[in-house]
This record gives sequence, C-alpha cells and structure tokens, in this order.
Amino acid sequence: MWIIGTIIIGALAGLVAKLLMPGRDPGGFIITILLGIAGAFVATWLGRAIGWYGEGDAAGFIGAVVGSIIILIVYRLVRRGA
Repeated sequence: MWIIGTIIIGALAGLVAKLLMPGRDPGGFIITILLGIAGAFVATWLGRAIGWYGEGDAAGFIGAVVGSIIILIVYRLVRRGA
C-alpha cells in the first residue's frame, strides 16, 4: 500500500518541484511527474536508511518535494551535458 501512496505523493511533489524550479525541461509535464515519483522513492529509501521511516512507511510530502528537486537538478545537468 505504501507504493501507491508514494506514487501519489510523488506526482504531487513533482508538480510542486516544477513550480519551485521553473524553466524549460525536455519532456514536459509527464517527465516532471515521473521525476517527482522517483524523488519520492529516493526520499523514502534515504529516510529508511537514516532511520526516519519504518518499514512500510512512505516519505512525507516535504521529503518527496526535496527528493524531486534533487532529481530535477540532476536531470537538468545530465540533459544540459548531453
């Protein structure tokens, strides 16, 4: 069940990350949502590794937004270099 929650939170976090980091991104809206979902999974994984979240817990919204912003920055750097 936490996977569905992570996907929903990640989609919303991707939209918020895009609002906080405006600019032209290749791929548009769908890629932004997918990066948000990936950011939520990264935030969940890091939170569990650090001990913030227990097994079966998903990252919170703020953690997902931070993870999404980090992935969006990396994505922009990779796309700029390619």
